Amino acid sequence: MENDALITLAEQSGFRRTGRADEVVRLCEAYAKRWPEAVQVIEFGCSGEGRQMLALLASRTDPHEAPMLMLQAGIHPGESDGKDAGFIALRELLGGTAAPDALERIAILFVPAFNTDGHERFGPWNRPNQNGPEETGWRTTAQNLNLNRDYTKADAPEMQALLRLITERDPLVCADLHVTDGADFEPDISIQVEPINQGDPQLRTSGVQLRDELIAKLAAQGSLPLPFYPDLARTDDPASGFQLTVYSPRFSTGYFPQRNRFTVLVETHSWKNYAMRVRVMRNAIVGIAELVAAHGARWQEETRRADATAAQLGGTSVILDYASGWREPTKAGLEIEEPDAAGARIIEFRGYAYTRNPSPISGELVTVYDPTTPQIWRVPLRERVKASLTIEAPRGGYIVPAGYAREIGAKLAMHGIRFKRLTRALASIPAETFRATRAEFPSSPFEGCMRATLHGAWRAEQCGVPAESLFVPIAQPLARLIMALLEPQAPDSFAAWGFF
Repeated sequence: MENDALITLAEQSGFRRTGRADEVVRLCEAYAKRWPEAVQVIEFGCSGEGRQMLALLASRTDPHEAPMLMLQAGIHPGESDGKDAGFIALRELLGGTAAPDALERIAILFVPAFNTDGHERFGPWNRPNQNGPEETGWRTTAQNLNLNRDYTKADAPEMQALLRLITERDPLVCADLHVTDGADFEPDISIQVEPINQGDPQLRTSGVQLRDELIAKLAAQGSLPLPFYPDLARTDDPASGFQLTVYSPRFSTGYFPQRNRFTVLVETHSWKNYAMRVRVMRNAIVGIAELVAAHGARWQEETRRADATAAQLGGTSVILDYASGWREPTKAGLEIEEPDAAGARIIEFRGYAYTRNPSPISGELVTVYDPTTPQIWRVPLRERVKASLTIEAPRGGYIVPAGYAREIGAKLAMHGIRFKRLTRALASIPAETFRATRAEFPSSPFEGCMRATLHGAWRAEQCGVPAESLFVPIAQPLARLIMALLEPQAPDSFAAWGFF
């Protein structure tokens, strides 16, 4: 019989409940005590309310050399599947009952409760449409920040701590573990991988391999996996079909491709019961670990080549944003028919019968599903994307004026971006300056910021540069991320978030 100290509250309660922060501490200590030769507990930061942020590093080889899989759970604490499934999967990997010898070839960095303050804001109605557990944490941090909108601006102390951990450990693959809501349907998990639609093109073949082989593993275990995030084209209207989103780098799914690394957005489905969701999430985690063990050495070499390519981007055109459009479809595991007039293809999707009637409360149409009546939806899938913003990379790099150097320099350092602080003023240098001719602002703030959409252009000028300004060279592996942060028109640039 397994040591009770290694068993989660979810298992003990028959998956009616999930544990609190003290359980995360207890389990981390128990795993390190049970497998001292393979497990290390890392305290990598402190939350806004002063809670310790913990990660488990598990490997039976040199974790500095082995391909590293990062499991990020609890970025949205109401979605606790990843935390509970992560502990179960890691226990089985360490005990040899799942993916034997995987930890001989890879390292796993498990962050069980990233948003630890939100994790402790427990209640029964934090995810009202979710089928268990009985109580969960809250979506945002104590500062009311959504960490999955904070990767670039890094306002939250939790994100600042995680970025330092990412910079130090450089995971090859990040699996970001979530629970989706919205429509009700038969599929129980969705997988969206990058780089496939964005990032370095030379990584896309391996991105497709990671996605398709994981889909096959899950299907063989009885799941109905989707190879895309099931985002309805119109909210709460299943007839509108689905639309692929290429996420900007404020999200984990968009951030890691800018670092020339792989990311897997894993979403179980909130309408399924908690025991089923944790089991399916566990299967996904073990499946990803098996794939990193099988292919990680080659993927690691490919990312090193992508790093070298990124350092040569100066003077070339780089895509910084995307919109729905036409693209050659890749293998996706669904029936393909001719595209419709809106540039989509019609798929046969395994949903449920539903009605849409006016709500007696709001008067708006509301969708009510009948999960006892499976129904095939013939709906469009808009999966083709095109570049909506392409910018030529600077040949030398970017200059951050001295007045902004302290705050911007601290953020660049968190991301692992190299820069040089100028110790003396430069009277006049040939450069380009971006001048905005128009700025558009939303009607309400987002994440506490009035985001700016800037219109303008770079123009050649002779510029004086004050001492203490920063020079950020483009010739480095994180060149794509540098452009995402410092190009004023990029969707998640420091300028767009209001730092300039």
